[in-house]
Amino acid sequence: MPRLPLPTDLYDLRIPTEVRLSPDGRHVAFSTKAVGPGKDDYREAVWLAPADASAPARQVTLGAKHDTHPRWSPDGSRLAFLSDRSAVLRAGGGLDVAVAPDAPADGATQVWVLPLAGGEAHQLTRLPHDVSDLDWSPDGTRLCVVSTSEQTAPAPRHRREPGEPPESDYSFVDRLQYQYNGKGFTHDRFAHLWLVDAETGEAGRLTGGAFNDGAFEWSPDGRRIVFESRRHRDHDLDWQADLFLVDVATRRIERLSGGRGRREFSAPAWSPDGEWIAAIGHRYEGRGPARRDVWRFRASPEQEGEDLTGDSDLMVGASMGSDLLGGGETRVHWSADGRWITFAAPIDGSYELWRVEAAGRRVVRLTEGRHCLNRTHQVPVAGGASRIAVTAMDPVHAPEVVVLDVPADDAPPASARELRRVSDLMASRWAGIALVEPETRWHESDGRRIQGWFYPAARRDDGRPAPMVVEIHGGPATLYGYAPFWEWQCLVADGMSVYACNPRGSEGYGQDFVRANHRDWGDGPMADVMSGVDSLLADGLADPDRLGVTGGSYGGYLTSWIVGHTNRFKAALTARSVNDMTSEMLSGDIGGPMFGTEEYGVNPWEDHELFWRHSPIAHASRVRTPLLIQHAEKDIRVPITQAEEFFAVLRAHRRPVRLMRVPEETHELTRSGTPFRRVENIVQVAAWFRHFLVRGRRDLPPLPREKRVRP
Repeated sequence: MPRLPLPTDLYDLRIPTEVRLSPDGRHVAFSTKAVGPGKDDYREAVWLAPADASAPARQVTLGAKHDTHPRWSPDGSRLAFLSDRSAVLRAGGGLDVAVAPDAPADGATQVWVLPLAGGEAHQLTRLPHDVSDLDWSPDGTRLCVVSTSEQTAPAPRHRREPGEPPESDYSFVDRLQYQYNGKGFTHDRFAHLWLVDAETGEAGRLTGGAFNDGAFEWSPDGRRIVFESRRHRDHDLDWQADLFLVDVATRRIERLSGGRGRREFSAPAWSPDGEWIAAIGHRYEGRGPARRDVWRFRASPEQEGEDLTGDSDLMVGASMGSDLLGGGETRVHWSADGRWITFAAPIDGSYELWRVEAAGRRVVRLTEGRHCLNRTHQVPVAGGASRIAVTAMDPVHAPEVVVLDVPADDAPPASARELRRVSDLMASRWAGIALVEPETRWHESDGRRIQGWFYPAARRDDGRPAPMVVEIHGGPATLYGYAPFWEWQCLVADGMSVYACNPRGSEGYGQDFVRANHRDWGDGPMADVMSGVDSLLADGLADPDRLGVTGGSYGGYLTSWIVGHTNRFKAALTARSVNDMTSEMLSGDIGGPMFGTEEYGVNPWEDHELFWRHSPIAHASRVRTPLLIQHAEKDIRVPITQAEEFFAVLRAHRRPVRLMRVPEETHELTRSGTPFRRVENIVQVAAWFRHFLVRGRRDLPPLPREKRVRP
């Protein structure tokens, strides 16, 4: 008999993080991420599966620590991948590992190559710093890799003599954007492209300078590489990103994406004939978030490019929320004849695959369902068709790897296209757990249609509807949809319904909708959320006297804003939230003149009063709702001072408030944080709302006697 979900079920989690089809399309390589045996880290391994699902997927790398980024050689005989296995020692002949005492903090992750005909993987690169990306040249003789290394050998270490003081550890910073959430300080490390001999591992740096070079792709003839970078003056004062071409032989670099004004392009992909480059991006023409489209450029310097999908108003590569699988790489792929470009974008809460005709700009939907499809890879197969591998998930199914075939023409219709599941990472593990399918809701707010999802809990014994927790997404330019949230399922299992919606400012509903919260983070989005709550109350689906509200990041902001503007909620939890708009815009990894002007059209030092009025902390004296403030101590996206400020003001006003500090975690706690802390977070979320909404208490709950959550 199926049982209810538990927070500790997350310890069984194993998810695919990246997929790659073999050149002939017969096999899929994918990396998986699983919870380590100590529940305090993750293990990652590379798996292989036949694309026709004729046999089970199998693990092909040790996965003792982190094996990721599988890349097929052009002839399909070898698999290159990234691994930090050289920095670990195997213990007891099993998969438990211990870090070697002399292992460097950086430089452990290198390129390894596995011969698929048999034999052990061998280490190819030995750069001083980590390798973060890789791919083979078209002829298979070289690889291009990304690393912050400057030389092929590490700088000699200074031996400290007795009585000698330590070396200086001061940091000197001359530019903004010198740190990044999850990475820490990055001002003295710049990612560059390197060329590596596929046989000897001999490496040479291809690009350099005080710039970060990112996503790249080899040209079909192997003579050039297109890559993403921000190689312009004062690049720390904006978020502009261009595409560049580097000649492999001469190392000459030329900018591809030309034209005036701000622009942001990424994920470049060459057409099969080498004449064109497709990319995802936009030319920024106004205030507020910009819709990203599929663009096409001639493969020569200083191109204006052409927007292929702008008329469709689809938001390519938008960020779908899930606490099982965070955002992944966004890519585009050409068909073998160069006629079509495949991409992924959401529509009405589903995340689907599409393709656009490069010459005619006709957009065709390839898939249709209530699911989320992303992390795509595509190769040509017989008859001009394309084979696509992708991760697939929905509200009651964890991510798995699926494969679909798309003919050269438009048939069959999207709703009839088969998605072949080639992995069973979680389908069997969670088969005996009873999960709740959401009910899709639509309501009107200020003339806009707002989509939401209601996860119903069982009615109480007296026939009254269950208490309800409102969940609000971050961003603000992200979206909820048909993707799984374990926190929500655990709340339902605890007797509380869950409601989530996409208020104005969310992605997935076109350019006008995503910009509708410009200079209005609070009142307008709050009206959208509250009108959705009212529609549920009108339908008798929730108890009006037992409502809770929570959200993270921007969702935390709106939670803090809501409890300062209404007393309708009996409990609230604001997580990693923005509470002081001025300090948020000027600190952390997005501090500077970018985010403020994008969201409010002006910077805090130009209109301090505007940012103060729109800060939840300015309305803290009106808060009466019991509030738990959760924040990770190593969050650089929204620094923990945001929580400390709000807590200080609320406590000074003697409001019912508690601060939950989470050590060693970043802004990504709930999505990719340490496993035992992710489980603990769900336990505390459920306990907080259970105390007020299910038990009907008004005082702060007692502190837990034992905080450890046992499996």
